[in-house]
Amino acid sequence: MADVNRGNRPLSPFMLGQYYRFQLNSVTSILTRITGNAMIVAAILVAWWLLAAATSETYFNTANWLLTSWLGDLVLTLSVLGLWYHSLAGIRHLIWDQGWCLDIETADRLGWMVIGGSVVLTLLTILVV
Repeated sequence: MADVNRGNRPLSPFMLGQYYRFQLNSVTSILTRITGNAMIVAAILVAWWLLAAATSETYFNTANWLLTSWLGDLVLTLSVLGLWYHSLAGIRHLIWDQGWCLDIETADRLGWMVIGGSVVLTLLTILVV
């Protein structure tokens, strides 16, 4: 049967010539999920390193070589960035759970604070450690 209400349905933004623009809150929400999963990978790598240390010297040298190579340094540095980001985003969600800072302007400001704060705290962590 033919759909007689075809003209009354709302059109997709693509049909109207407009494109969906990501909002900061949606991007930070997606990044929170990505960093949470990435930290699982980093935790597995660190556990592998510890298990290799308990197994044998040869196995430990292999694991240690990988984790202290430029690739390992990059992965662990990005893991620290993800840890700081995920932690600050969690604090932002705790603030929202209290019903505070829910207007768009303040929520956007908190999003930028989470992004900037995670970069600054990562740099401080690298400098201190």
